[in-house]
Amino acid sequence: MEKVRVGIIGLGNQGTHYMAGLFNPGKIPNGVITALCDNNPAKIELMKSRTEGQNVAYFDNYIDMLDSGLCDMVMVVVPHYFHPEMVIEALKRGIHVICDKPAGVYTKQVKEMNEVAKQSNALFAMMFNQRTNCVYRKMREIVQAGGIGELQRVTWIITDWYRTQQYYDSGSWRATWEGEGGGVLFNQCPHQIDLVQWVVGELPVQVNGFCQYGKWHDIEVEDDVTAYFRYKNGATGMFITTTGEAPGTNRFEISGTKGKLLVENNKLYYWQNDQDSQEWSKTATIGFVPPKCTMTEVETDGENPQHMGIINNFIAAIRGEEPLFVDGKEGINGVELMNAMELSGWNNGEPIMLPVDEDRYLRELEQHVANSKKKTCVDGAIADTAGTFGSK
Repeated sequence: MEKVRVGIIGLGNQGTHYMAGLFNPGKIPNGVITALCDNNPAKIELMKSRTEGQNVAYFDNYIDMLDSGLCDMVMVVVPHYFHPEMVIEALKRGIHVICDKPAGVYTKQVKEMNEVAKQSNALFAMMFNQRTNCVYRKMREIVQAGGIGELQRVTWIITDWYRTQQYYDSGSWRATWEGEGGGVLFNQCPHQIDLVQWVVGELPVQVNGFCQYGKWHDIEVEDDVTAYFRYKNGATGMFITTTGEAPGTNRFEISGTKGKLLVENNKLYYWQNDQDSQEWSKTATIGFVPPKCTMTEVETDGENPQHMGIINNFIAAIRGEEPLFVDGKEGINGVELMNAMELSGWNNGEPIMLPVDEDRYLRELEQHVANSKKKTCVDGAIADTAGTFGSK
C-alpha cells in the first residue's frame, strides 16, 4: 500500500512538533504530509518556510482541506472546543482522524462525536501518547491481572506542571473559559486523567473537587486542584495537581490487598504481599505485624514511543497491518472525570456522582463562558515542545 496521506489542522506548538519533529525527520515512514491548515496567516507563513520544496497544500479553512481529496487521515490539533466538531466533519467524509487531548470540553459534545464515530467506517483515535509509556502499560497489565488484589487506594500527585505568567499570556485562548474551557485539568492533565482510569480499569463513582481559580496566576480558570475519588467497592483516591508549584512531584501509586504499585522518576516499583492483607488480618495471631512483603523494580520492555508510537500505529491500522491501540471513543472517560472535578469545584466541593449530569455541566459552563475575560495576545508564537513529554 502507498503511504497514507496526512493533513494537520492547527499549526501551533503541537501541530508544528508533528510536522517538524516527526514527519519531516522521517519518523513516520508510512505517512506523508500533504496538507496543512491554520486560520492564522502568520503560522502558515512560518510553516511554509519550513516545508520549502515539499509538495504540501495550505489551507486557512479546515472544511476546504477535508474536501480537497488530499488527505486519507487528519490530525486535529486546535483549541479544545473545536475537537468534536472537526472530528465529526472528518468522519462524515470517511477520513480517518486522530484527535489531540482532550476529546472535548464537555461530555455532551463528546457523546455526539462518539455517535458519529460508531456510524463511520473511518478509524478514530485519541492522541493518548502516555498509554505508550512502558511503565504505565506494565502497571495496567499487573492491575488487570489481579496483581494488587482488591483496590484500596489510588493516589496521583502531579504537581510538576510549573508554568509562568508569560506562558498564559502567550495565547488569547489560553486559561479562559471561552477559549480553553478549563485550566490545569483540561490543558496539562488530560493524559493523567485518562491514565488514572485506564490503569485502574474503572472510573470512580463519586468525585469531590476542590479547585482554586487563578490562585498562582492572573487567570480565570483552575491552576490548583485537589480531588477526592470514591470507587464502587469503597476504595478511595486522591488526584492533586497545580501549575504553580516548584519543584513539583509526579508520583502515581495504586494500593490493593495484595500489594501496591508506584511509578516515580520513570520507574515502576511493585510491592507484593505473601498473603492478601485482609485474609492475613482475619487469621493472624499477632496484632501489629503485616503480612510479609517483597519489593522489586519491575522490568519493562523499555519502549516509550509517545506521539510517534500513536501515529505509526494509527497508520498501520489504516493499512491493515496492526490493531488500533487507542479507540477514540474512550476519550469520553477522561472528559467525564474532568467535568466531575470541575463541577464539584464550582460548587464548593459538592459530591458529584458519575456519570455527570451533562445538562447541568453545560449550563454552568456557559455561565462561566458568559463572564469570561477577553485577552489580546499575539497568537503567532510557537514554542518548541520536543522532549517535554517523558512520563507525563
